[in-house]
Amino acid sequence: MSIGSKDLNSVCDLYDGSWVLDERYPLYNASQCPFAENSFNCLANGRKDNGYLKWRWKPNNCEISRFDVGVVLEKLRGKRVVFVGDSLSRTQWESMICLLMNGVEDKTSVYEVNGNKISKKIRYLGVRFSLFNFTVEFYRSVFLVQIGSVPRHSPKRVRSTIKLDELDKISSKWIDSDVLVFNTGHWWNRAKLFEMGCYFKVNGRLKLGMSTMAAYTTALNTWASWVENMVDTEKTRVFFRTFEGSHWSGPNGHTCNVTENPLVQSKSEYSEYRSQFSDIIREVVNNMSVPVTAMHVTPMGSLRSDAHVGTWSDNPTVPDCSHWCLPGVPDAWNEILFSYM
Repeated sequence: MSIGSKDLNSVCDLYDGSWVLDERYPLYNASQCPFAENSFNCLANGRKDNGYLKWRWKPNNCEISRFDVGVVLEKLRGKRVVFVGDSLSRTQWESMICLLMNGVEDKTSVYEVNGNKISKKIRYLGVRFSLFNFTVEFYRSVFLVQIGSVPRHSPKRVRSTIKLDELDKISSKWIDSDVLVFNTGHWWNRAKLFEMGCYFKVNGRLKLGMSTMAAYTTALNTWASWVENMVDTEKTRVFFRTFEGSHWSGPNGHTCNVTENPLVQSKSEYSEYRSQFSDIIREVVNNMSVPVTAMHVTPMGSLRSDAHVGTWSDNPTVPDCSHWCLPGVPDAWNEILFSYM
């Protein structure tokens, strides 16, 4: 299958498709993978139905190559795969490691390079597959751009700032990689920003009236400029995964109803879950002067109201309609990612 450098190409749109039942799934057991967080292991946390594990993503006009762990391990030999973003990026990182560990007989040869355990706030995690001499790394950077200081004489409501025109200080650590996968979006909301006293800053000046979407666009353009100027895209394949649809409902958006089966796609459902974030990502990527691939996973995720963590986490009192169970939807993202390699 020929894959183009943009998110759409004349051969096949990998993201236009449907979920089909496949009894060969899931591709791993999260309870046997030490890098799958307990909070994402829904079966171990008491989920009784397991039908959500049996769905495979099928593009309408082509096939994604069946995941062959031996082939992928060889393709990654000697390489460095880096994920950058928020907890949804960390979930994809965990998924990839669990998928790949199935092909490694000596599980002790796969280890976190600093001996760290996965935690929600750790800024760096790197797992080394020593028999194949490659690493799969995660850098926590929820906005991609820098957290800044509060200018003098700012209003009292301003307790922190986001410097939209400067990429995260740890970005220098991302450059020398072979595969580089970004995401950001879930922290760009009022609850995480304005209600916590966090406002935007450009050129050292507060932008108190700036909308979230305008700020997001500015941050994405900062990221794009950094990629164009700092990353050797002849060596490094760069991807940006679009926003993953959550399924919160209810009058205040705090209700989490996890269904037994995926939704049946319709125009109304697609428009309901269509994300402005994803539109911005795709527009920015399409306007870049270097080859970057937008992984447009928004439509496929919008159908999977059955695959969220819900109350089957390590803290069942807090429902979760944003994150995904493992195994699950992030495995499909990685299958698509492998198809580009």
